[in-house]
Amino acid sequence: MKLLAPSILSADFYRLGEQIEAVIKGGADLLHFDVMDGHFVPNITFGPVVLESIKKHCNIPLDAHLMIENVDKYIPEFIKAGADMVSIHIENNHHIHRSLELIKSLGAKAGVVINPGTPLSLLEEVLHYVDFVLLMSVNPGFGGQKFIPRSLERLRRLKEMVN
Repeated sequence: MKLLAPSILSADFYRLGEQIEAVIKGGADLLHFDVMDGHFVPNITFGPVVLESIKKHCNIPLDAHLMIENVDKYIPEFIKAGADMVSIHIENNHHIHRSLELIKSLGAKAGVVINPGTPLSLLEEVLHYVDFVLLMSVNPGFGGQKFIPRSLERLRRLKEMVN
């Protein structure tokens, strides 16, 4: 299944509501929230309060991509705020199975994220736990980065792993 999931990271936050309406009218299947804490990645974006306010006026699923430390502490908050999907990084989680189970136990779809420099082999032990995989094609932390061409080969290899 292929879904269109635009990120709101590059939105003009002054016009966020109208820009979200525009991407929904344009055919977005879900909205992707790049949540950053300034620790796991060097940037800070927004927390569950922003997601919650958007959820009240949005009729498509919301994906919270948690680029944060201590994900288990915040997973319940984002799901309570309205995240239908939560994606977490494999790189900073020593107990990723536990975190994925937490997401599912709270009624959301669980996704795993892998950075461009991380070996795909790390996914082998979690692929059967997840509902989706987010393969990063830029290093996390900032919007507007240049696409890493090697990501296309990684995507082909990941597809083979999944099948």
